[in-house]
Amino acid sequence: MMESFLIGAVSSFWLGVLTSISPCPLATNIAAISFIGKNVGQTKRAVLSGILYSLGRMITYLVLAAVIVAGVFSIPMVSIFLQKYINKILGPLLILVGMVLLELLQINLGGYGISERFQQRFQRGGLLSAGLLGMVFALAFCPVSAALFFGSLIPLSLKYQSAVVIPSLYGMGTALPVLIFAFVLTAGAQLVGRVFNKLTEFEYWARRITGVLFICVGIYFCLAYIFRVL
Repeated sequence: MMESFLIGAVSSFWLGVLTSISPCPLATNIAAISFIGKNVGQTKRAVLSGILYSLGRMITYLVLAAVIVAGVFSIPMVSIFLQKYINKILGPLLILVGMVLLELLQINLGGYGISERFQQRFQRGGLLSAGLLGMVFALAFCPVSAALFFGSLIPLSLKYQSAVVIPSLYGMGTALPVLIFAFVLTAGAQLVGRVFNKLTEFEYWARRITGVLFICVGIYFCLAYIFRVL
């Protein structure tokens, strides 16, 4: 059981990293940090902005996941149903999320961006506004981040009945790339551009490999728990 939970914990952390480096969140993360820490030459300010922004995102993901998971398990009938059928549900769900990651399935969430005017209001609030902006940006789900959070993290939390540990690791995963860029920003715009290009290339393959793995695991869960042929 402990080994199974460890796999779930590592998976949730990786999902957080993948969420943070997905095209839409990555662009907003860099924009937010550079916007808040306007004077890139001020190393301390840029790094603090990155830390507070990351904490804001982490807290939002943790609270949102914890509320959903705790709410589900507070309803006895739903809790019993999930404990009995969660493995059967995970199979098709993982296949669908894998298809989203491979761009075989398109999800339209409408306008999920944050306007520059909205960012400016937070920027005038100083360093503490970085945390608030992180919270707001965490709620601005794009198709990939929504699929990873609602289609993968929440089911993982439900499977392991973890309203805190699994979501916390996911939040830590989303913070890692953001913190790296906060430090990179202090080195100048040219380095940011190079790191961004490398990370974009890494994300392209990481998302596709994860998508293939999700589909394979989803097929296994379907065969093992739905059709019972394994």
